[in-house]
This record gives sequence, C-alpha cells and structure tokens, in this order.
Amino acid sequence: MKALVTVIGRDQVGIIAGVCTRLAEYNINILDITQTVLQEYFTMMMVVDLTAASAAFDAVRRSLAEYGESKGLNIRIQRTDTFDAMHQI
Repeated sequence: MKALVTVIGRDQVGIIAGVCTRLAEYNINILDITQTVLQEYFTMMMVVDLTAASAAFDAVRRSLAEYGESKGLNIRIQRTDTFDAMHQI
C-alpha cells in the first residue's frame, strides 16, 4: 500500500532526518520526496510504500503525529487510495 506523508512547520535543523528515521523504524520505504522552505516555513511531501511496514497504519499515523507535535510540526499520513477518492471529480 502506498501513502502520502505531509510535513509542515517552521524550518529547523533535522526535519528530514527525523521523519525519515521514524519511517525507517517501521520499515517504510520512501518512493519519492519533495521539500521546500517558503520564507521560514518548511513543507515536505513524500510518497511512501507501507507494503513491508512492521506496524499497522494507525500506529504509524499516531507515531508520526506524536513526533511532529514534539517538534512543533504538523505531520500527516494518508493512504493514496483515500486521497485519490477524495480528489476525483
């Protein structure tokens, strides 16, 4: 299963490393990643593969959200099939 991870917050050292480390802890593979800094705000979007994930989707979602809160970031993960269904005309 594929999912989208979004990260938004004030720019700070280690955002990419922290999120990637958290994903690696769950054996989640990053397929694509884009990030930018708009003035002092960091934004990142990742497409990830959860096929070999070592935890359930909801556990990963909670872990990313908790990590984000601890760093002052908004981190969300959403299945691509859900995202696609929400954005069809």
